[in-house]
Amino acid sequence: MKKWIVMGLMTMLLPKTVAANDFKEADYTPQQTTFKIFAPSKAKNVRVRIYKAGINGRALKTVKMKLTSEDTWEATVKGDMMNRFYTFDMGNGECAGLFAKAVGVNGKRAAIIDMATTNPEGWESDVRPVIKSPADLVIYEMHHRDFSIHESSGLVNKGKFLALTEQKAIDHLKALGVNAIHILPSYDYASVDETRLNEPQYNWGYDPVNYNVPEGSYSTDPYTPATRIKEFKQMVQALHNAGIRVILDVVYNHTWDINGSNFQRTYPDYFYRKTADGQYSNGSGCGNETASEQEMMRKYMVESVKYWINEYHIDGFRFDLMGVHDIETMNQIRKAVDEIDPTIYIYGEGWSAGSCAYPTEKLGLKANIQQMPGIGAFSDEIRDALRGPFNDDHKAAFLACKPDNEESIKFGIAGAIEHPQLDYSKVNYSTKPWATEPTQMISYVSCHDDMCLVDRLKSSIPGISMDELIRLNQLAQTAVFTSQGVPFMLSGEEMLRDKKGVHNSYNSPDSINQLDWDNMKRYPQVLEYYQKLIQLRKNHPAFRLGSADLVRKHLEFLDAPKNVVAFRLKNYAGRDDWRDIIVVLNANKTPQSVNIPEGKYTIVAMGGVINEQGMGNMNGDKATALPQSALIIHN
Repeated sequence: MKKWIVMGLMTMLLPKTVAANDFKEADYTPQQTTFKIFAPSKAKNVRVRIYKAGINGRALKTVKMKLTSEDTWEATVKGDMMNRFYTFDMGNGECAGLFAKAVGVNGKRAAIIDMATTNPEGWESDVRPVIKSPADLVIYEMHHRDFSIHESSGLVNKGKFLALTEQKAIDHLKALGVNAIHILPSYDYASVDETRLNEPQYNWGYDPVNYNVPEGSYSTDPYTPATRIKEFKQMVQALHNAGIRVILDVVYNHTWDINGSNFQRTYPDYFYRKTADGQYSNGSGCGNETASEQEMMRKYMVESVKYWINEYHIDGFRFDLMGVHDIETMNQIRKAVDEIDPTIYIYGEGWSAGSCAYPTEKLGLKANIQQMPGIGAFSDEIRDALRGPFNDDHKAAFLACKPDNEESIKFGIAGAIEHPQLDYSKVNYSTKPWATEPTQMISYVSCHDDMCLVDRLKSSIPGISMDELIRLNQLAQTAVFTSQGVPFMLSGEEMLRDKKGVHNSYNSPDSINQLDWDNMKRYPQVLEYYQKLIQLRKNHPAFRLGSADLVRKHLEFLDAPKNVVAFRLKNYAGRDDWRDIIVVLNANKTPQSVNIPEGKYTIVAMGGVINEQGMGNMNGDKATALPQSALIIHN
């Protein structure tokens, strides 16, 4: 009896929980549909409305919902609701609910559909391409419209999910050698009006509306709820069949606005952080930030990620502004994903865009990555050391032969881990290693929300010639793809892409953002270099050891002149076929020599050319790299 009394008292003392709530907001049978929504118990006149169409028209039915438990409202609507649309109204304006799985045009109304009908033929046998370690990934970041919209792409379904099912697209990705596509936000977002797709519209999609439904503007028919779902699945299936994983860019850190968001209309202020003076916190830089530490927001993120995995067979997640989310939530997501498939990769931006109304030591920042095992973050250390800082497009770095960037590049080559040869006092942004394992670091030199590499080189090196631009482009990517992190590249870099000098092209027209596929004919040497560089990494496990202990055992940095970084991967690293591999990255406009262990070496990369079979030999105790290029040799 005493035991039960104690347990009862403990229960009374525990904080209020809303765990009983779930996100099955429409439970359908042919006879009836039960609607459920998480909303304040104190709300009045909570209603669900049934519509014939996804836009316009009066409600067929309006049904009052009842409070059935703490913050949980329910209503049962008799009859067959298949292919009907619905909204919830808590007195703050109608919305599609929190977890709509299908929507009409522009996502204003949720829809009841048979999800089984959205599965393409053979979907049940779709399998995730195998990888043994995140270090084996080669990530290619793309925007659906950018990739396919230009006439030169030759793709039929321009700007659509289906473009990535076409053989030409698949052939290009396979020939390039990438094995993971990071697609910019592909859930339903606000800034593109799906009723006006005949008019030019563009956005990256970092303005979420419905987190769990594909974006309608990337489908062939945004009015029919099943179409966007099926076409998204067809895209995933085609990429999987080609051995390419699909990574989804997720933006749980903010909503497109506050008052019009599904979160706010459902449960006012629950999902958002506020400052001490009652203002909405703005760690996202977009006017608001979500409160991942709130029980139902945390649960929402976990369930959303699981839903994308189970329903859409997604293989990884890139968390936008991961530094806004709390560590505990990120770890719970990692745990939930591990129970499904531990090879699903999770990484994010290890920073926020402003101050968050939550303790810094509890946020998913790059500096706290060691508290989030199995989760990666982007290395701005190697990025900015190569081409210059994010906040100054004109300031140059290593590629422009600016001194004192070598240690930051070494930091990235080591995978942001503890390495005995690194002087962390000379590393930009970080005074100590932040990764436990190298697979927690994303190595890159450009991505969508910045200048692409061509533009950055033009901006920071006035008067740069085309030959020099190509050499430095190749040099930069050699640093990325020979690092021990997870390599990442922006789509189109293999085509020598430019964005006319625009830094933040989130809503710039196609003329700025599109890939010109004819560039591959103009600069075939660039594409060939990327292909062979990626193949070199894939063929040689020394470049992707995946373990901090192995990196410390086999990676040795060599003394080198200013504006040169040199390292050796020694003693058959990772059981590589090559005994010792030496890489020399020379940003100088003159040849530079590095002392190496005496021996006979085979040259596999030199002067902007890569040939794994060898391009001659190099004998002795010195390795000389040509100007503004990489040298790779082995014995």
